[in-house]
Amino acid sequence: MSILFLIIFLSTFFLTVIFEKLGHTPHLLDHPIKRSAHSYPIPSGGGAVVVIVFLVVATLLFVNDRIPVNEYHALMGGSLIAVLGFADDVSSLSLWVRLPTQFVAAFWVVYSLGGVPSIDFSFFQLSNSGILILLGVLALIWLLNLYNFMDGADALAGTELIFVTSMSLVFAIIAGDNLVALISAILISSISGFLIWNWPPAKIFMGDVGSSFIGFVLGVLALISMHNDTMTVWTWFILLGVFVVDSTWTLAVRVAKGKSWYEGHSSHAYQIAGRKWGSHESVILAVLVINCTWLAPLGWLSFHFPNAALYICLVAMTPLVYLCKCLNAGNGD
Repeated sequence: MSILFLIIFLSTFFLTVIFEKLGHTPHLLDHPIKRSAHSYPIPSGGGAVVVIVFLVVATLLFVNDRIPVNEYHALMGGSLIAVLGFADDVSSLSLWVRLPTQFVAAFWVVYSLGGVPSIDFSFFQLSNSGILILLGVLALIWLLNLYNFMDGADALAGTELIFVTSMSLVFAIIAGDNLVALISAILISSISGFLIWNWPPAKIFMGDVGSSFIGFVLGVLALISMHNDTMTVWTWFILLGVFVVDSTWTLAVRVAKGKSWYEGHSSHAYQIAGRKWGSHESVILAVLVINCTWLAPLGWLSFHFPNAALYICLVAMTPLVYLCKCLNAGNGD
């Protein structure tokens, strides 16, 4: 399998080079505006390479009986999200086009996987199938959008994906879950080849096609792991803590202040930190430090002690919320 992962890495590496050369067209160039973190036009939509490579590999593995049919169908729901994202990259789509399409894709995933497993809240077990299905659909939509929100600094979304899937890979290997381990490894290999060109100063951006697809597929992977009793939803929350807290806190503050919640802005904690420190690398390093020294150990604890995972999750999130408050996230434009 190591040969396969090397091929995936090389494929995304060289295909990204080709896409970058072809991406200097008016529709795909991301021109800087007042709130942009870059100062010159850069090709966007490069995440399409990650999408194509991932889906092609997933299809080949499905044909060779390495990915079961239901899980394959759920993963392929990401193709609709990718098409939607690419269309939004080329020509900004209305919220009323994006949101219904996202609902359809999310429902397809939940339907394909046969619903959502019960969730342990320690003091009670949520097992009502209707509520769980609704929560699963909403969670997928929120995850794909929050990943899109957090893709505003060079290589941040890519490095976060590598961290999260590296942890899920380790947990899956320990649990003997070959499917979650396989999907995690494919994601790591796919994004690594792209990340070289997305590293600061970025030569290409992944765009909505990449960020929304990645967020969506992470949600699918989380649901698969929950069905397989490999990881709880709380462990996933912990691993994605930086992205979950920053996006949720920022959105809540903006809504509370009567600001538009669905329009672009630069008031996320990571964006404010980037302006304070003056570099994308500093933001990436700070997130990696938080991930590796705080969230990874707590994620490990929640994996080994699933009955206490909710409380461990609350411990993990508390300082991140405080950090967002200190950085005044959600305020400004």
